[in-house]
Amino acid sequence: MSETAHEHHISSAVVSVVPEHAEGVIRSLEAMADTEVHHRTDSKIVIVLEGPSEKAIGGRLAQIALLDHVLSANLVYEIIDTGTADTAATVEGGQP
Repeated sequence: MSETAHEHHISSAVVSVVPEHAEGVIRSLEAMADTEVHHRTDSKIVIVLEGPSEKAIGGRLAQIALLDHVLSANLVYEIIDTGTADTAATVEGGQP
């Protein structure tokens, strides 16, 4: 699907962190626009990202992966709201 101005992307991701530094990483995530922390364990943080395009979401996920004490940041699910009945959802691996 091509990206258009009226799309709204909502994605979830799992961020793996060094357990001793999870609180600091959470503070960094909470400071990012359109990024919400929804759950955490000692070493994993579940986040939701929102943005106008796949590029915006991907860029923020790359930014998160480069934070100190982050081991990985992996997209799990994405839904693209086009404002029409044909809203598309993608699970990791490209499955609708």
